Amino acid sequence: MKRISAPRRTASLSAQLVDSLRSHIEAGGWPVGTRIPPEHALIEELGVGRSTLREAIGALVHLGLLEPRAGDGTYVCSSSELQSVMVRRASSTQRDKVLELRTVLEEYASGAAALRRSESQLRQLRELLADADAACAGEDPAAATGVDALFHRAVVRASGNDLLIEVYDHLGTALTASLGGLPWDAVHAGEHARLHRRLVDAIEARDAGGARDAAAAIVRLTRDHETDTPRAAGEQ
Repeated sequence: MKRISAPRRTASLSAQLVDSLRSHIEAGGWPVGTRIPPEHALIEELGVGRSTLREAIGALVHLGLLEPRAGDGTYVCSSSELQSVMVRRASSTQRDKVLELRTVLEEYASGAAALRRSESQLRQLRELLADADAACAGEDPAAATGVDALFHRAVVRASGNDLLIEVYDHLGTALTASLGGLPWDAVHAGEHARLHRRLVDAIEARDAGGARDAAAAIVRLTRDHETDTPRAAGEQ
């Protein structure tokens, strides 16, 4: 029987431009938080018409990668559509459920990291612990939150699971955005630091069970802190 010939398809110029700009953003050409060049500059650089550029920019806005700001241009708000979707999804989900997801990912990753970590990865974890201590000593909550996010990403990378690393790289921003911003008192902050040192000690000792237990304890502490800290009206 003669096979049906599939129709030939060629991507439109605007679709090609969407792919090109998306790749540029994903590669860090336009970092998150920066304003993209003005329309006239992009038209000249890319050699496309105004309508084609506007269609492509609109598509990237719809995907959640770009955000137009009236009177101030267009800004990069996410490096991938998956990350954008996960940030929005996590922000509209009860925090208990976000914490459950974090437990699943970080508990497994910590156990795997204990078995697969390299010496350089272990050194990086120790350096991040020192950075976290410095941020706490300087009473800089934003810096402490940033270092904590880097620490947990480093643990996941030490797991050696490429797919888990890729998923967590997207979810990490969502978790930080959803769970960050609460003040830590001295008691919680001290216990938080102790558990992180316990996690790194277990990873160094290649104690997978101990690493999983420490990771789960860190999330439990965060949940307890969430429960004990008063919230503004309307927060979940």
